[in-house]
Formats: sequence, structure tokens, C-alpha cells
Amino acid sequence: MTVSDTERRAMAHALEIARRGPTGVNPQVGAVILGPDGDVLAEGWHHGAGTPHAEVDALSHLAPGAARGATAVVTLEPCNHTGRTGPCAVALLEAGIARVVYALPDPTPVASGGADRLRAGGVSVKSGVLADDARDLLSSWTTMQMLGRPHVTVKWAQSLDGRAAAADGTSQWITGPDARTDVHRRRADADAIVVGTGTVLADDPALTARRPDGSLYEHQPLPVVLGDRAVPDDAALRQHPRGFLHRSGANLFGEHAGDEASDSLLIELRELGVQRVFVEGGPTIASAFIRAGLADEILVYIAPTLIGYGPDGTDHPAVRMLGVDTIDQQHRLQMTDLHRLGDDLLIIARPSSTPLEGVR
Repeated sequence: MTVSDTERRAMAHALEIARRGPTGVNPQVGAVILGPDGDVLAEGWHHGAGTPHAEVDALSHLAPGAARGATAVVTLEPCNHTGRTGPCAVALLEAGIARVVYALPDPTPVASGGADRLRAGGVSVKSGVLADDARDLLSSWTTMQMLGRPHVTVKWAQSLDGRAAAADGTSQWITGPDARTDVHRRRADADAIVVGTGTVLADDPALTARRPDGSLYEHQPLPVVLGDRAVPDDAALRQHPRGFLHRSGANLFGEHAGDEASDSLLIELRELGVQRVFVEGGPTIASAFIRAGLADEILVYIAPTLIGYGPDGTDHPAVRMLGVDTIDQQHRLQMTDLHRLGDDLLIIARPSSTPLEGVR
């Protein structure tokens, strides 16, 4: 079953308008209704928990019977369950939709099955259209639904030779202003930002999400500090508009901690009760999340500079102990994107093998 260029363009638009909806316990979903001639009849998106789903929102803009014989292009498989609203699959059937094109299957057992219900009702159904783009949009929601924890992005900046700081521990700034602007934009997309006490003591970060002019983004991630050492009374972090959380247990995040550390990190993530976590707390914390298999996405900002190590052998690598004793244990990554940011490079990667492999 082929997909027309018109349907692909409609899916791209549906993904764009899906982002207008809020993030949270419900996915961001967009829908476009196409007439038999390919004209856009209506569009809609999910406006939040308890409101009509994207398909129903789109249908609500049409007169009764106007969708008969039309095609519904949706970013997520129409749901097949009754919650605060009725099944979208039934709404599409009752509206007389003749064809449904969607990007991703619904991964939740309670809501899946809409495609089968539509086919049973005589509707032509096609899945997998712009699926990679939809995965990117729904990655945090999918992680929460399937794994019961937030989607974790681990970020660090490094020199070309893999150092995160000079021999004396100074690290501001390895990368240039364009890279730092990109980091702040990504912070603003996160619900929480995680650092270790070592980063707080060494860099005194504010952990706010700021625009290039210094003003704050409307949305600020909640700072979370991991480690036993105290946060100084005069730390910039104490001026954060959302305050901060301090979680003790530094012994669980050290380089030689084992399964207990992984379990502890997972518990900490789940107790945060958020969907998107941005980890930028230095080599120890970054390595702990990677070693525990909790890094869903890795951002590496690489500056064209060389640092090396100090005359006494002091070294500050970007990552530390990862549990790799032989090359067969290396953490293989799949590079998903590459950006030039001024003089710096940003590599975006994710683990080659993840618990969500079936969903991908």
C-alpha cells in the first residue's frame, strides 16, 4: 500500500502542529484530515489531559458528514479505549473516514488496537509514515510509558582530545557561545537538570535556561544535585527561580559502584516524577548514568582545542569508568545527528541497543 506525497506532507504538518500541545502524561499528537482531492479539510492536536484527542479535535472543525470518504493523517495510532474521552478509532469510523495514515503504533496496551478496529470497519490503514520523526517527538513520553522513568539526555562538552577540564580543574569555557546557546535552549526543554556536587563546587553553575541576551526562558528545569557534600550558602544555585533538590548518596555514584548505584539512580529518576531529565553534571555523574544503562540520548559538544594532562599526570577526561575491561564491552552508540555550532561540533547519539528497541 503506497503513500502519496500529499499524505507525507500532511504527516509532516501533523508532526509540526503536535508540538503545540503540552508535554506530560499524554503524548503530543497532531492530525490532518484530507479530502479525496488531497485538500486539507481540517487539522487538530491534543490540547492536554481531558481534552479531545487530535483526531476528534480535527473532526470537530467539520460539518456532520463532511469527513465521509476522507483520509485522516495522524502522528500516533488512533486509540482504542475509553478514558476521559472515547476511542478515536470509533470516532473516525462514525465520521465515515475511508483511510487512516499514522506514524507510530501506540505502545500502551490499554490504548493500542485502534488500527485493527479500523481495518475491521473497512478502513484502509497505513502505518510507519515519517516514523523516525514521530519517535523523536514522542521519545520522552514513550520512555515514560514503557520503562516507567523519565527520558534521560546526558550532555558534556570536551576538547578534541577528550578532556572536560584543564589540569587545575577549570573548564569554563571549552566551547564557544553558539554551543552554549544550544545547551540553554535544550535545558529549557527539560523538566529537570541533574548535576553532581563536584560540578556545583567547581563551577558554581546557576543551572538556569537563559537566552543569549541573558533573560530567562519561561520554562525552567528543576535543578537536582546528587552527592553528599553540602551546597554552599552562597552558591548561585540557591538563586534559581525553582529552588533545587539535593539528593545524598555520593557513594552510590562513584566510579567503582556497581548494581546498587544503578538501582539507586533508577529510583531517584522515578521519584522525580518528571518526563525529561537533562544530565550535565560532569564526568562522574555522566559516566554513572551511561554505566547504569539510563542514558537514552547523549549530546557531546566538541571544541577544536587540545588540553592534554598536567605535568604530574592530573587528567580530567570527559567520561570516566564505564565498566569496560575489554573492547567487547564497549558502549556502542548510534549517531543520530551532527551539527556545526560556530567553531564547535555537536554529536547527538543514542545507545545502539535499548529496552525500547522493539518500539523503535
